[in-house]
Amino acid sequence: MSTQTYAISEYPDVEDVYRKLNALIRQPLRPVKAEAMEQYLNYFETRCQKSKELTDAAKLLIPGGVQHNLAFNYPFPIAMERAEGAYLTDADGNEYIDFLQAGGPTILGSNYGPVREKVLELLQTCGPVTGLFHEYELKLAQLVNRLMPNIEMFRMLGSGTEGVMAAIRAARTFTKKKIVIKVGGAYHGWSDQMVYALHVPGTGRLESTGIPYGANRNTQEFFPNSISALRRHLILNRLIGGTAAVIVEPVGPESGTRPVPFDFNQKVRELCDEFGALLIFDEVVTGFRLGLGGAQGYFGVKPDLTVFGKCITGGYPMAGGVGGRRDVINTFAAGIGGIGGRAYIGGTLSANPLSCVAGYHALLEMERTNAPVIAGRAGDRLTHGLQGIMEKYNLPFVVFNQGSIVHLETSGVMLLDLRNPLRLAKELKPRKHLMEAMGAAYMANGLVTLAGSRMYTSLADTDEVIDAALSRFDHVFSNISN
Repeated sequence: MSTQTYAISEYPDVEDVYRKLNALIRQPLRPVKAEAMEQYLNYFETRCQKSKELTDAAKLLIPGGVQHNLAFNYPFPIAMERAEGAYLTDADGNEYIDFLQAGGPTILGSNYGPVREKVLELLQTCGPVTGLFHEYELKLAQLVNRLMPNIEMFRMLGSGTEGVMAAIRAARTFTKKKIVIKVGGAYHGWSDQMVYALHVPGTGRLESTGIPYGANRNTQEFFPNSISALRRHLILNRLIGGTAAVIVEPVGPESGTRPVPFDFNQKVRELCDEFGALLIFDEVVTGFRLGLGGAQGYFGVKPDLTVFGKCITGGYPMAGGVGGRRDVINTFAAGIGGIGGRAYIGGTLSANPLSCVAGYHALLEMERTNAPVIAGRAGDRLTHGLQGIMEKYNLPFVVFNQGSIVHLETSGVMLLDLRNPLRLAKELKPRKHLMEAMGAAYMANGLVTLAGSRMYTSLADTDEVIDAALSRFDHVFSNISN
């Protein structure tokens, strides 16, 4: 077995990535040729009729016709019926190579058999939930602690959003301070305090519809990678009571769409120590995907708190949590009621037997198979192949990866920001539409991506799977306008 421990074989040259991304957004849009796009859209009308019927009917009862943000695909959502390994099959029987992987947590591939068997075994005896303690809660916590020693104590919750909420509550309880600083553009769930500067740096409360001003009054942002801006916030905050925590995605906002230099997290750690703030790593995506030691193991940086999401159960539901320093995690109340002094958190279905048994055996299988490293090699192969195709057709698109997290930028919409508000206002919608149209073109060629701009590889992505995907990408890119 390989001695490689982490999925990233070579950390991206961040300066070069930004140089290419900035060049991309200075160029005119390069959409799919009209005649080819018409054929791709015709695929949805002729080959996905059951999906269209289902999602049209759903719009009468479900806002937008889907329950999950990732399902908002152009021109309409596709209803999936089967998931197995590297493939998805929709309601009309069409098969796709799955680079969404449920948004990232299924590092073993979808519906992984050995884990599924353990879940079915549990359902025969215990059922999915009892409301009481189960042995697998302890077994999962012990395993997480073994894989990530920084997780001295672990509290399982129902989602990454809940994990972030709990981490911030613990940080404020422990430090007796209020202000939390995030990187502009990062997504840390949809709690009131974190729906601030979403997706586009500098936008503050733009997405805070329905959220009172006071709910995120103590949330601040700094521009991605600007250590000097973070320092300024910390200095000013010290004059008004101090900073409770700084929260980061350790590879950069939006799973590394805006990548960070390798030493970024260490510099944030040093600033947190200097100003008495806690450092929170949001490892909802990177936890176990970068390696069983998480991003904190890869970068060699110890956060005070770590947030987990779907990765903690290998993609099974009710998945999230927060762990970290014993003294900080011990600020949570245990049992009913906080009785003052401790931070109250809850969750009726948190740490249910189904989630815990799935997480425990998924992590063991990832360890046994070296899944993060193998998935990372698939990400490397996909990235290098896409680079070759772009050179072949002389396209200005940008592709880079952090192991099994692969970024494919064709429109550059994620790089727009408020430093150039006129460009943002003028180009946001057309660049967003191009990204959506590219996603439709990929799907019409049997490729499922995250919004047409991000892909997650898995243990199931053999060389044959990746090469088949590259052939399909080649077909799409051969039809790009000059």
